[in-house]
Amino acid sequence: MFVDKVRITVRAGNGGHGAVAFHREKYVASGGPDGGDGGHGGNIVLRVDDNLSTLMDFRYKRKYTAPNGQDGQGARCTGKRGEDLIIRVPRGTVVRDAQTNEVIKDMSDSQDYILCKGGRGGWGNKHFATPTRQVPRFAKSGLPGEEHEVILELKLLADVGLVGFPNVGKSTLLSVTSNARPKIANYHFTTLYPNLGVIYVEEGVSFVMADIPGIIEGAAEGAGLGHDFLRHIDRCRLIVHVVDVSGSEDRDPVEDFQRINRELKQYSPELAERPMIVAGNKIDLIPEDCDNLRRLREYVTEQGYEFYEISAATHAGTQNLIKVIAGKLAQLPPVVVYEPEYVKPLAQAGSAEDLKIDQFGDVWSVSGKWMEQLLGDINFEDYESRMYFDRQLRKSGLFDRLEELGIQEGDTVSIYDLEFTYEK
Repeated sequence: MFVDKVRITVRAGNGGHGAVAFHREKYVASGGPDGGDGGHGGNIVLRVDDNLSTLMDFRYKRKYTAPNGQDGQGARCTGKRGEDLIIRVPRGTVVRDAQTNEVIKDMSDSQDYILCKGGRGGWGNKHFATPTRQVPRFAKSGLPGEEHEVILELKLLADVGLVGFPNVGKSTLLSVTSNARPKIANYHFTTLYPNLGVIYVEEGVSFVMADIPGIIEGAAEGAGLGHDFLRHIDRCRLIVHVVDVSGSEDRDPVEDFQRINRELKQYSPELAERPMIVAGNKIDLIPEDCDNLRRLREYVTEQGYEFYEISAATHAGTQNLIKVIAGKLAQLPPVVVYEPEYVKPLAQAGSAEDLKIDQFGDVWSVSGKWMEQLLGDINFEDYESRMYFDRQLRKSGLFDRLEELGIQEGDTVSIYDLEFTYEK
């Protein structure tokens, strides 16, 4: 079964918790705190696999969770980091946010992409020892991993897309010009999913051509198979419109040409403006008294398209058509790669009442869901990001609440794996 669109939920691993432990060894007095840090959670990583051609693997499994980081232990032992979960997808898969449908990443290159970051591990109590706080009996929890619901949408990376009504000879043309071996039979919708073929023109010159399943009138609204597979010509640099000029199915080729163009325009006006050439197929089956070929050639050339006569079954005109396609592609820009549109929403200031505040002597520990999300948004190496963090803390009323609870100037505020000295 060909699957080219799925919705999945992914969640990175949580960070492990820091440990509260103290060094105990014979003849060693006052060993001090030695609780280790928790390990970071595993990331969710997308990786292109050229051996995959569909999203079939996601049909039965829709939830993916990376391993959590292990908790820290005594003797300053840091917990093991959670392994990254690698999700393999076909080249050309577009990742979209399920809520906004915005593009997160176009998996058309060979670089791995971290879709969800694992949570940071919490600090062990070894970090909180000071000359005045020699026995810290607290540690920090790990941060949760990111979670996201996304849509995976496969858009084939083909240079050329063959379009036309069912049974006009698209699959035959692909089979005689490339290494593809699609199913070919004399009935509608023989092709139930897109077929790709690599066409070698000469040394150093080749291109990929896709046979798109037959489009019929109403495809843009979901009729037939066209609605499901029109997305696969979104990337094509050139469209080859194959028309049956033999009249073997009692259809008029000029009307067929007009109908398919209407469907393309209805699906995507931008796609309808894509460069197109027209191939009149089955010239070997034209009856002597039939003027279909002449009428189609005159109409197509009047519309500004180039027209070529071929017979895919007898190979007549096919090599010339391939050379013309290769020449056109040499002048066209490369295959479209979708730019990211999705911007992760930043955490807005919540309420300090929702945050948990614990006091350990002169250390004030702050935690909570909103704080976890805010920390995930902040790059502490960037000045503007740090200023945003400070503004959000002030907006939340955290500092007012700390003063109400009795915090003193010079006390330490501990927020997960972040510490700073409180100043009024």
